Amino acid sequence: MDIGISIPARGPMATVETIRGLAQGAQQMGFRHLAVPDHILVPRSIDSTYPYSASGEFPGGGSGDSLEQFTLLAWLAAINSTAKLVTSVAVVPHRGAVHTAKIAATIDLLSGGRMVVGVGAGWMREEFEAVGAPPFDARGKVTDEYIAAMKVLWTEEDPRFDGEYVKFANIAFLPRGVQKPHPPVWVGGESRAALRRTVRYGDVWYPIGVNPRHLLNTRPRLRKGVARLHAMAEEHGRDPAGIGLAYFVTTFDETKTVTADTGERQILTGSAADLKEDIEFLGELGFTDLVLNFGRGTLEASLDSMRWFADEVRGG
Repeated sequence: MDIGISIPARGPMATVETIRGLAQGAQQMGFRHLAVPDHILVPRSIDSTYPYSASGEFPGGGSGDSLEQFTLLAWLAAINSTAKLVTSVAVVPHRGAVHTAKIAATIDLLSGGRMVVGVGAGWMREEFEAVGAPPFDARGKVTDEYIAAMKVLWTEEDPRFDGEYVKFANIAFLPRGVQKPHPPVWVGGESRAALRRTVRYGDVWYPIGVNPRHLLNTRPRLRKGVARLHAMAEEHGRDPAGIGLAYFVTTFDETKTVTADTGERQILTGSAADLKEDIEFLGELGFTDLVLNFGRGTLEASLDSMRWFADEVRGG
């Protein structure tokens, strides 16, 4: 299984020195992904409900600081020469479809084929309004249309698209990048809409386990989630075996064992032995990629956590 790390793009750890240290440490320790979250900006006041906390509050609040996702990934490509470069995830409606396709193809080319386009529809109405994105209430339809348009740009010699939110014709779109047919599309989200988007447009399903409305934080829950995805794929005439699986852990802490509301141990918490068994379980389900957030407040503490995982879990 390819295991990678999340890179901070906002907050006190989003400094040049810390990000460089994490990226270099990841390469030295053999981590296979650098995953970057997406906020072009964070409004000072947020009424929207954050989907991955029980309280609905966005961690860190409206501090205002954010590094631009794709720009940071392009910089990371030069610092780490081996890791996949993952948008984790890109809020698709925040950038035009043609522009996003060009950025992703450029990074894929410059990195030698390491770009992974993680996609999501977004959750923060205030950010949509601030960046001038299409209407927040249409974000699902916009996301689907933009993904479809980007795949046309990445794959067709004479790309043409005539949608409600994006239209183009009479263009050349070169260079395209390295990976064929295009950089892999990882679809984030756990809802039925996210599963449907995965089946229609995705190469990989990329859920987070701690969405309170769609918990996937125990082995039985995750098994049922994969079964739902496969059932939907069959309903839509797609071979479930053709859909890859990746899993994201928003906070990894080797010092804690978390108990889910069912009384079961939450997956990817606990002892090194527990973690090894969880990774084996993920592999049995068909997961080939795992991203962990080792952020522990300082570069040194984060590197220590990464090193413990590399020695005791992955290589121990």
